[in-house]
Amino acid sequence: MAHSYTPGLRITERAMLRRERRLPLKGQVVVQADDRVRADTVVARTELPGNVQTVNVAAKLAIDPAKVPSALVRPIGSSVRAGEEIASGRTLFGLMKQRATAPADGTIESVSGITGQLILREPPLPVEVTAYIEGRVLEVLPGEGVVVETEGTFIQGIFGVGGETHGSIAIVTESPREELRGERLSEAHRGRVVVGGSYVSYESLMRARALGVAAVVVGGFDDQDLRQLLGKDLGVAITGSEELGFTLLLTEGFGKIQMADRTWRLLQSREGQAASVSGATQIRAGVMRPEIIVPFGEAATGRDSIAAHPGLEIGSLLRVIRQPYFGRIGTVVELPPELQELESGSKARVMIVELMDDRSRVVVPRANVELIEP
Repeated sequence: MAHSYTPGLRITERAMLRRERRLPLKGQVVVQADDRVRADTVVARTELPGNVQTVNVAAKLAIDPAKVPSALVRPIGSSVRAGEEIASGRTLFGLMKQRATAPADGTIESVSGITGQLILREPPLPVEVTAYIEGRVLEVLPGEGVVVETEGTFIQGIFGVGGETHGSIAIVTESPREELRGERLSEAHRGRVVVGGSYVSYESLMRARALGVAAVVVGGFDDQDLRQLLGKDLGVAITGSEELGFTLLLTEGFGKIQMADRTWRLLQSREGQAASVSGATQIRAGVMRPEIIVPFGEAATGRDSIAAHPGLEIGSLLRVIRQPYFGRIGTVVELPPELQELESGSKARVMIVELMDDRSRVVVPRANVELIEP
């Protein structure tokens, strides 16, 4: 029987995982190799240069730009507060005094006798990088960050939005087929990773945000509601930087889709335990997946139980990971062995997929799908 080998989402009860945690620019690493860290432990910090404010001193004092350096009342390098005087001068034969004040807190960085402009640098912006997962510092990257290692349950989703977060897992539906409704959420779910079943509506998400839920994990979500959630069309992008107040992770795709039984059972088995969640997704290349990591803690044994994915065959359940059928679930009904010309003009091996939602049969390149494990 014809078949192909397609990488699917990684879903495993126990695996050794490593995450590199780097600063955006050189800074200070504040932990050491072999240190135990929690998800919220700061492992490195630095400061980003503050914003620059430009003050046209020559115009404010109505003087020649060449006289601006001598008009300063605070030397270069001085720290000033917003509204404080930084330069002064007299006009109208010395009868009127003009003042130039600082537009913000900061440091006088430079002044030009040619343009008459003064550069004020606002205070630096502190940046801290946390461990993201509970585990052990495997390696220190001097001045840059660390590599954190942990052993735990690892689940990848198909799509997510929102940044990194963490909280204990709370199962809020009775089964993977049930929709997560807002009335099931309460103050008890504040700061928690809530796991629903097949679907969550926009209204239920808004209730989750109002309650301070850390993350919502469900099978599916409407793409129209995603546009409303983000306030724009997503397009081709890397998600994960959205400031939504929570993280949303879809395990299956868009629409109302039952969460895979294996995913549901794993999350159910770890209920009440601390989990780290990231919604970061790279759509075009598919090289970045949203994820849930539930560490086992110091009792971890180091055993890796990731199994190889079986070949794709007639009847295999799969998910399409490219447009125009992105996120839709179907089964393989035919695997033609010959190459077929695509709309782009290129040739590739394809498959015939029967989509579950409307039973239509579509042609999909084999590289555009991933296997869903039973």
